[in-house]
Amino acid sequence: MIVGAAILALLATGCAAAGPVGPMPARGEVEAARPVTVVVTRDGDRWTAQYELNADAPVWAFQRSALQTGPGGRKPWRLDQWRVETPGVVLERQGTRDVVRALNGGPVPRRLTFAMQPRAVELEAEYSSLSFSDGAVALPTGQFDVFPLASVAQARALPADLNGVDVPGDGPARVTWRDRAGPVLFQGERHAEVTETDGQTYVLFGQAEVVEGRTMTTVMDPALPEWIPETLGEFAPRVAEYYAARLGPGQTDHPMVMVSWTGPTSGKTSMGGSVMPGLIVMSFEGTGVLQPTEEMFSVSRWFIGHESAHFWLGQAVRYEFARDAWITEGGADLMAVRALAALEPGYDARAELQKEVDDCVRLAGNGPVAQAGERGEHRAFYACGAVWAMAAEGAVRQRSGGDWFDFLKPLLDANRRDGVLTREEWLSALTRASRDPSLRIGIERMLDVGGNPTSEIARLFDRTGVTYRLAGGRIVLG
Repeated sequence: MIVGAAILALLATGCAAAGPVGPMPARGEVEAARPVTVVVTRDGDRWTAQYELNADAPVWAFQRSALQTGPGGRKPWRLDQWRVETPGVVLERQGTRDVVRALNGGPVPRRLTFAMQPRAVELEAEYSSLSFSDGAVALPTGQFDVFPLASVAQARALPADLNGVDVPGDGPARVTWRDRAGPVLFQGERHAEVTETDGQTYVLFGQAEVVEGRTMTTVMDPALPEWIPETLGEFAPRVAEYYAARLGPGQTDHPMVMVSWTGPTSGKTSMGGSVMPGLIVMSFEGTGVLQPTEEMFSVSRWFIGHESAHFWLGQAVRYEFARDAWITEGGADLMAVRALAALEPGYDARAELQKEVDDCVRLAGNGPVAQAGERGEHRAFYACGAVWAMAAEGAVRQRSGGDWFDFLKPLLDANRRDGVLTREEWLSALTRASRDPSLRIGIERMLDVGGNPTSEIARLFDRTGVTYRLAGGRIVLG
């Protein structure tokens, strides 16, 4: 499951209809004694992924099939970066999935080879490849997982979120990574080659320097503007200590931090990041991040605070379904705001929270928030999740004088064992904190029905004591 995948462009100016669906292959028909195996090799400029499939099936679907965003609109990234070299097989998009199928309608050959050209692109709620200025490349390991299907119609019928969906051939592929130029970096160590089924990390190809520090291990692009690693090294330990003091232990107390530099693209100021177990990955791009202005310092610290927050809200506990990403993303937003307000005198928390309110109103006006991912509006999960977290914080403050961390800590503690914080658990906690069952009804309307977000948010704030005023129909925080 993907958590905490935040692609931020800062300071810069549905499914196909499905035909009849035949029966899924029986589990015994698609599972062999061994998993699907893949060998990923870099040989100079040539990249290949060689598959050994473990069953006969006419269609194989990729578990992770996020769309790429950018000037060209939403499109499948894999179709731009991968090419099938095996004759008689086509790579294409069917519904919500990238799939391979045999052109003659028979089973896809068990041995399947792709040529790859990994590039750093912005993906929707998914881990992306990282490119370093010295030629190093980091690949997310889960992008190679596949499962068999009986037909193209089955692929078209699959939802974008496979959580809770019983697909055949479940279980990650067994992947081997090799670089003809030298060792690869996996989980902080160099290996001549590595074979694993861990789909929740990155493998680094290249000679990027690994620096072991007291509180974290870093892999920094050598061309990064100097102020970025300095800020990361100074602020990341402080914000992690603050979270631990307020919430107890996170998923790790010594993460690896991998930071890439895409380059000084003119007119762009971009920060992207995500968190996996024990690992934060970040990417910076654009002329807007070259100079350490006060505004840039503030934004970068907030960014570090958000990504670090996911070791608690996203890794210690995660959401149940992708449509519930508002729990972790909006919650991490408010964690970062409150941490910066505590650690950095002069930080303008109200300005950041005003952006959350404005964005939630704008995006929730397009339809139910739970369906925002299908519309490509993942920002709604961040903004509306933060707004609802503000309401929860307000309810706690009215009752006990507490804050967002006081609402969140009992939820984390109650769910550390199963590792899942559900929508029902979050909303029930809101009712307990507020003693007002109507609050969850308003949030559920925004999630499932839509409507007028301004009136819904105003009502939430009225009943939880969040200070605001209406100015020309706009909610302006006090």
